[in-house]
Amino acid sequence: METRELRYFVAVAEELHFGRAAQRLAMAQPPLSRAIQQLERRLGVVLLQRTTRAIALTEAGSVLLREARAALDAVEAAERRTRRAASDRPGVVLATKAGASSELLAKLLDAYAAEPGAVPVEVVLCGPGEQERLLRDGRADVAILHRPFDTTAGFDTEDLYTEPQIVVLPAGHLLADRPHISMDEVATLTDLPQPRWPRRDGTYPDGPGPQIRDHTQLTQLIALGRTCAVVPESVRTHLRDEHATVPVPDAPAVTTVIAWPPHSRSKPVADLVRTATRL
Repeated sequence: METRELRYFVAVAEELHFGRAAQRLAMAQPPLSRAIQQLERRLGVVLLQRTTRAIALTEAGSVLLREARAALDAVEAAERRTRRAASDRPGVVLATKAGASSELLAKLLDAYAAEPGAVPVEVVLCGPGEQERLLRDGRADVAILHRPFDTTAGFDTEDLYTEPQIVVLPAGHLLADRPHISMDEVATLTDLPQPRWPRRDGTYPDGPGPQIRDHTQLTQLIALGRTCAVVPESVRTHLRDEHATVPVPDAPAVTTVIAWPPHSRSKPVADLVRTATRL
C-alpha cells in the first residue's frame, strides 16, 4: 500500500462521506472513489459498507483505519526527526499536558540542564491527549503521559510516580466537607454534570456536561458551579479558594510516565529519561 492510498482511506473513513473527503483532500470525488475501490480489490476485503444514504466502516475498515493512522504518523515522524537531526541547533522537544505534572517538570528541566552535555529542551504544552499524538507523529521526542488517560502502547516508558484522584467541587458545595466520596456519587451529581473533553477527531461525546478544551476553562467552570471533575491529587496545588477537593478512593490511580519512541537512539532523550527516573 502507498501512503497516498492510506491518506485517501483515512479521509473517507473519518468523514464517512466521499464528497467531504474529496473536498478535504482537494481532489475530485470520482478518482477518490476509484482509489478506494482499487485498494479494496488489492486487499481482497470490503472496507466500507455503502448504501444510498450512508457509508459505514466494516470490521476490516476499522482495523485499517487504526493501522493507517499509525503508519502515516510513523512516516511523518521519520520526516520531522530527520530534519531536526540535521538542524544546526540540536535539542529535544518534550510534550506535556498543560497544567499537569508542573512541579515534576520544573525539577526535571533544572536537573537535566545541570547535566554535562545537556541540550536545549523545547517544552510543548498540550491539550488533553495531544502529547501522545505529538510523540507518535514526530513533533515531540519525549513526552510526559498519564495512565489510564493516555495510551502508552507502542512507546518505551518509565513509570515516575502514582497518585490517587480527587474530585474538585465549587467551594461551599454540600459535599465539600465529606472525608471522601465514591465515583458513583460523583456520577449522580446532576447539579454538576461531568465535563466533556474532545475526542481525537475534535468532536465531543454526548452528555449534559459542558464542553471543555483545557484546564483553565475547567477550573473556571467548576468555580462557577457548572461542573465538577475527578483529577489527579497533584492538581490540588493549582486550585484557588473558590475550589474544594474531596478524595475519591475508588477512582483509578493515575501513573505519570515518561515515554519515547522505542527506536530512538538519541543520547539527549536517554539522558532526559535517566534524569526523570532519578528524580
